[in-house]
Amino acid sequence: MKRILLVEDDDNLVFGIEYTLTSEGYNVVLADSIAEARKVIKTEAVDLILLDVNLPDGSGYDLCREIRSVSHIPIIILTALDEEANIVAGLDLGADDYMTKPIRTKELLSRMKAVLRRNHNNPKHEVNRWISDAIEVRILEGTVLKNNEEVLLTGLEYRLLLMLMTHSKQICSRSAILNSLWDLSGEFIDDNTLSVHVRRLREKIEDVPAAPKYITTVRGVGYKWNTDVVGR
Repeated sequence: MKRILLVEDDDNLVFGIEYTLTSEGYNVVLADSIAEARKVIKTEAVDLILLDVNLPDGSGYDLCREIRSVSHIPIIILTALDEEANIVAGLDLGADDYMTKPIRTKELLSRMKAVLRRNHNNPKHEVNRWISDAIEVRILEGTVLKNNEEVLLTGLEYRLLLMLMTHSKQICSRSAILNSLWDLSGEFIDDNTLSVHVRRLREKIEDVPAAPKYITTVRGVGYKWNTDVVGR
C-alpha cells in the first residue's frame, strides 16, 4: 500500500483528499505545517508528497527545496497560484508535478499514478535501454534508434533527449533544461539556442516535427516528453 504524505492546512480540502485517497487504497499521512511534515519525513517512509504552497509556518517551495536536496521522493505541489512564474518556480525546485486549486480528484489520482509510475521506472535505476514507443536509447552504447534504425544526434541533442525521457510525462521548465545542459556540457546555452536544439531534435525523431508526438511544448513554461518510457 502506497503511503502518501498530504501537507495541507485547509481542513475541508484535507478531508476530501484523504477520503478519496483512502477509498482508492492509499495510506494517507497528514501534516498541517512544515514543521509537522519534517517530523513525518524523518520518521516515516512515504512514497509521494502532496505539498501545499501556503502553509502556516512558511512556504511549501522552501520545503520542496529542502526535501529535494536530500531525497528523490516524488512531490506534487498543490497551489492556488496558477501564474506561470509560480508554476515554473515549483518545477525548478524539483517538484515532479503541480496542480492548481480547486483540486479535481480524478485528475489528482491520475497525476499521482503517473508520478509514482515514473518514479518506479525511473532510469536512475540500473537499466540498459529506455524505450518509448518507436524510440529506443541504448545507454551503454550511447545510441538512439527510431523504428530500429539509428538516429544520429549531436552530443547536446543526446543529452537533451536523455533529460526529457528521464522526466517522461513531466514538464521540464526551460530554465531547468538550460541549467542541466550547461552543467553537463560545459558550454554556454541560451534560451534561443535551446529552441534551436529542440527543433533539430524534433526533426530527427518526430514523424511530423510541426505536430510533435514525443516532445511537446508547454507554452510559457517548457517542454514535456509526452509518451511513457520503460527501462529495461
